Amino acid sequence: MSEGRILIVEDDADISNMLQLYFKSQGYEVHAALRGDNALELARQKMPNVIVLDIMLPDIDGYEVCRRLRTSLRTSHIPIIFLTQRDERSDKIRGLELGADDYVTKPFDVEELRLRIRNTIQSAEVASLTSPSTGLASGRLIEQQLRELVHTDDWSLLYIGIEGLEAFNEVYGFVAGDEVLRFTALLLNRAVERHGTPDDFVGHVGGDDFILMTRTASLEALRDEIIEQFNKDVATHYDFITRKKGYLVVENASGTAMKVALMRLLIGTLTDADGPFTDIREITEAAAEARRRSDG
Repeated sequence: MSEGRILIVEDDADISNMLQLYFKSQGYEVHAALRGDNALELARQKMPNVIVLDIMLPDIDGYEVCRRLRTSLRTSHIPIIFLTQRDERSDKIRGLELGADDYVTKPFDVEELRLRIRNTIQSAEVASLTSPSTGLASGRLIEQQLRELVHTDDWSLLYIGIEGLEAFNEVYGFVAGDEVLRFTALLLNRAVERHGTPDDFVGHVGGDDFILMTRTASLEALRDEIIEQFNKDVATHYDFITRKKGYLVVENASGTAMKVALMRLLIGTLTDADGPFTDIREITEAAAEARRRSDG
């Protein structure tokens, strides 16, 4: 089971390769970018649990990368650790003012960096800012975005669940189930990249529940893309025989074998036109009801 996902943004290939090898050996999933623009793209696509960010980059500097990450709803929650040769107090203050979570100066002790990364990830999870399995925003960040919906218009919400995940977990185990959650999170992010806006918000409520907030004009395209891609690729999480049969065989409490269909998405959609809504509880109840109706 992965310790978490790290995005290393470092233009020195030797340092980048060393960090990738080290953290992979420690059980982390590691992605790397040599430039700031690549880092922004990878942050949206891979949803890392933490970003280790060098300040001196060949295109845009780390400060600008940090600023853009913090001003995007989809990446604002990701913890950032600056990694730099600068040791001036003013540089550290500037990074912290932009929203960095920590600051490590080169040359650094890789074991100290490992502990800082571990603690940063744990702190974000304890604060209910990110989901440990998907890296998406969760907890308080979702509640905050829902509260803002109450006071805005021209919004749409997709409340997404994975039907069949429980049976899948019984057969393949929770580690494989977490991979399905991760797959779903990446799928949602890719759909937003293609059909959404920079202000769209994707969150992992918990379990197999996800939420996506967008503009009304993007709703149908997003929904169609998400369902099409999930149905196309979800079979890869099953073994060959199950894929060929098109169903999963599980035993119920009495030991009787039952056929269970492959996983599919249930999506409830809601817009501001379905309101008015006065609080987030009304929105979530209406979204849950819309999802129940979608299975009718």
